[in-house]
Amino acid sequence: MVGENLLGIPETLLPEETEVLARYEAGDEATDLAAKFPASSLVWALLANEAHSEGRIVESYAFARVGYHRGLDSLRKAGWRGQGPVPWRHEPNRGFLRSLYALGRAAAAIGETEEVDRIGKFLNDSDVSAKAEIEAGN
Repeated sequence: MVGENLLGIPETLLPEETEVLARYEAGDEATDLAAKFPASSLVWALLANEAHSEGRIVESYAFARVGYHRGLDSLRKAGWRGQGPVPWRHEPNRGFLRSLYALGRAAAAIGETEEVDRIGKFLNDSDVSAKAEIEAGN
């Protein structure tokens, strides 16, 4: 069965970021949110996407890398031990997964082939549906 956790490693579910989401939905800029909530992978993913859409690939890479590392910190705090599912269906995980995707996209754009492969595997191992969900605009 696709997406079935055959290793028995429990899913990691990050805590909700209600204030970040509320302020973003109220129209706060991603740069302001990053200054206020620097531990949020979501705001770094938003910044990475903005930079990417404006053709600022190196900045996109840097923002995505920060989001990736902040996400790793959050995952570890939530009990993650370096492996196991980080499901897309759990909305608070999406900031990390989006940062991971953005990092792979930016790494590809600057020719970081080994990182592209590593990040792609990590994203797929986290949740096989995440890449398709992100690319579909979800």
